Amino acid sequence: MKKMMFILLTGLMAVALAACGGNEKSKEAKNDDKAKTAETDQQKEQQKKMGEMQKNLEAQQIDENKTVAIVNDKKILGSDYNSVLASIQGQMQQMGQDPTSKEGAEQAKNQSIDSLVGQTLLLQEADKKGYKASEAAIKKQLDEMKKQFKTEKEFQAALKKFGMDVKTLETQIADDIKLKQYVEKEVPAAKVTDEEIQKTYDQYAEQGKSTGKEVPKLEEVKPQIEQSLQQQKQQEKLALQVEELKKNAKIDIKI
Repeated sequence: MKKMMFILLTGLMAVALAACGGNEKSKEAKNDDKAKTAETDQQKEQQKKMGEMQKNLEAQQIDENKTVAIVNDKKILGSDYNSVLASIQGQMQQMGQDPTSKEGAEQAKNQSIDSLVGQTLLLQEADKKGYKASEAAIKKQLDEMKKQFKTEKEFQAALKKFGMDVKTLETQIADDIKLKQYVEKEVPAAKVTDEEIQKTYDQYAEQGKSTGKEVPKLEEVKPQIEQSLQQQKQQEKLALQVEELKKNAKIDIKI
């Protein structure tokens, strides 16, 4: 555009070029507007899909007061089920699974029930063995949770959102403390051998190479691998223990 202006030095042409430049800017502006509109439409479409997904996820929830299962005369309510269900739905989404599909919904439901039944059986066993949560331990954990919120009002609003009150939360905290005590004493973390760590690292390194990712040295990730393997072994032991407890338990699934 500047080159043409130098060649045709007339006021008329300058005006014509200015108009031309204005047209080009106008076109660019229009193109920008179109791009922004397209981007906005895309965001709206994405938000719409997310909203529909959330509605479909919430549709799988049940009435909070409905009895989901009875485990040795202990009722498991819909409020507990909905909480575990939401967590499992989130895990499935992170793994690229669709919890709203027919198969996905059934899987989420079964996993939620299995998790609740297993947890109830372990807590009952913890109670039998005399594990308790002190008031000080409950208060300490409750205070830690409150610190995540700026005000008491925000904390109460969060509880209301999940259909809970402070008393219900304290009960859940107590159960969590007792369950941790039970697991630490009755199902301690298993030892992990160097051979197991090396095998896991080799698998991790192979996956990293295949995706072009930089693989850290074994010494750098050894503690994390060891901890992960310990947790895996502990979970397997817990699963076996739950299966044993089920043999002598009275379990009635209501959904």
